[in-house]
Amino acid sequence: MKLVTFRCRGHHSIGKVVGNQVIDLPASDPALPRTMLELLQAGPAALERAEAVDASRSIAYPLADVQLDAPVPTPSKFLAIGMNYSKHVEEAKAAGIQVPDSQVWFNKQVSCVHPPFEPVHMPKASDKLDYEAELGVVIGRRCRHVSEADAHSVVAGYVVCNDVSVRDWQMRSPTMTLGKSFNTHGPFGPWIVTADEVADPHALQLRMKLNGEVRQEVSTGEMVFNIWQQIAYLSTVMTLEPGDVIATGTPSGVGAARKPPSFVKVGDVMRVEIDGIGHIENVVVGEPE
Repeated sequence: MKLVTFRCRGHHSIGKVVGNQVIDLPASDPALPRTMLELLQAGPAALERAEAVDASRSIAYPLADVQLDAPVPTPSKFLAIGMNYSKHVEEAKAAGIQVPDSQVWFNKQVSCVHPPFEPVHMPKASDKLDYEAELGVVIGRRCRHVSEADAHSVVAGYVVCNDVSVRDWQMRSPTMTLGKSFNTHGPFGPWIVTADEVADPHALQLRMKLNGEVRQEVSTGEMVFNIWQQIAYLSTVMTLEPGDVIATGTPSGVGAARKPPSFVKVGDVMRVEIDGIGHIENVVVGEPE
């Protein structure tokens, strides 16, 4: 399934995309939860019930008429791994950034969560705005101390992410959190593609286009630490909750590593594509007063 959170004609709900229609799940089956977080928390039985909703006997809207929100508008955590593609590690080292041997994690504060097609703000505090195309993982059940072998069982599905970064603010703190958490700097979506529809999340082609120019392109199979290793590592430290989002790393080609550095400007259009998942696209606008 492709699961969405959407707005249409003043109505806010969750649904599944079937062809060019969005099936309103709780309107079609009142026994289903009304938010994506509640749907994921309800577990496999609720997802099976959602999948069973018959498109021919449901309440639906044309996909072209709806406004898509972030699929999980209020995750409890938005975690991201740094330096997880070898060529990106090389460009970081060339820029003088020390790269540890272990997994490098940081928080994107959840206030940065943003819809997949709405404008991203150029902050008043900086002009060092950069893109990072990433595959995102959405956790499907509460878990702790998950083994690599079992990690696939806790995944609800996959999304397209742009880990928008403010580079000078990122470098002001060893945790990188401030530079990763400006409002609007966590767009993801356009939907959750459920895990059963992704045969191998490590065999997907990922690319970033800036104003139509390909700036990043890689196979997710080139990750240094794969998704199962990431989940095992994180769940050693903390309980992962349904709806938590994990951004699995960006490849080489970020603007900060270009010579000279090439940062995003107001009016630029950032488009992230992942074959088999979909795309998100955000124009950069000035931060409002």
